[in-house]
Amino acid sequence: MNMPVQLQYFKNPKNKELTPAQLDELARELDAIKQEVLDDLGEKDEKYIKRVYAAIRYSSFLGRACLFAGWFPPAWILGTGLLGFAKIMENMELGHNVMHGQYDWMNDPKFKGTTYEWDIVGTADDWRQTHNYKHHTYTNIKGMDDDIGYGVLRLFPEQRWKKGYLLQPLYSIPFCLLFQWGVAIQNLEIGKYLKGRMSKDEFNERLTPMKKKMGKQLFKDYVFFPLIAGPAALPVFTGNLVANGLRNIWTFSIIFCGHFTKDVEVFPKSVLENETRGHWYMRQIRGSSNLTGSEAFHILTGHLSHQIEHHLYPDIPARRYRKMAPKVKAVCEKYGLNYNNASLFKQYGQVLGRIVKFAFPFKK
Repeated sequence: MNMPVQLQYFKNPKNKELTPAQLDELARELDAIKQEVLDDLGEKDEKYIKRVYAAIRYSSFLGRACLFAGWFPPAWILGTGLLGFAKIMENMELGHNVMHGQYDWMNDPKFKGTTYEWDIVGTADDWRQTHNYKHHTYTNIKGMDDDIGYGVLRLFPEQRWKKGYLLQPLYSIPFCLLFQWGVAIQNLEIGKYLKGRMSKDEFNERLTPMKKKMGKQLFKDYVFFPLIAGPAALPVFTGNLVANGLRNIWTFSIIFCGHFTKDVEVFPKSVLENETRGHWYMRQIRGSSNLTGSEAFHILTGHLSHQIEHHLYPDIPARRYRKMAPKVKAVCEKYGLNYNNASLFKQYGQVLGRIVKFAFPFKK
């Protein structure tokens, strides 16, 4: 039967329900957009990611050098800003994108997705499991995608309400400030362990590499560099602390604006029954949102300002999303799918609205 396919719990009127035939055509057109880019990958993409890598190294070096003179306030501000910029770029435009395998075709060990290790307290292997596999395979499927609220926040009415959520407008603030730590412990699944659904051996197996990575990062930023700075130990320590905080706030903001705005939907596990590529594509579109802005803004977000395109094409070099976006938008309009795109200010306001609204037992 050529009947529309229902995906969501609560129907979003901005999205048209598509028939199987329409979903097949949707997949064909979106595949064609991807193939066009794949056929064009080459030297310009390689030069770009190498420039990003160099910019991060130089910014980090200059930032740390300035912090060594951090007793002079302008040097501290400049050093902290440069180091914060380097950490943001390494996290978003380099690490996140490289780990998706976007540059594996270069055959350069520095940009190999399965072995890259990034500059945060969480391990890259854990991220590849929770994000690359779980989130991008089961995007916004309740009970399958751990990124829905990260097990901490209730952001959709489909999530079961508990009294503890009443405090989420307050505890979302330290969660934002310490976002890399939330990402780091996500794969531990502490709740499952505390409820007896995970053995102690399995828990410790996950915990051991995490503790090692956390110790390495803490030593580097808060022991090694302050020690070698001598009299400037305190400015170096605080500069590293603030730079990490800036990176946490920025990544929290961009990631949440890409996943938890007003029109984004979650789905039941039943959508996986006989899911076609067209179904999967439609789920990515309806579970993501974009941000408008300048070219510099898009680069600073790791091009996750194009979250829709990233969810559709996670293994395509993210720098290509800006030019793919108008074509994706046209396909969405053709098939009656909402292309959720707005400013950071507007999208972030909707995220804050969700955090406050669903702290209470609202059903829709």
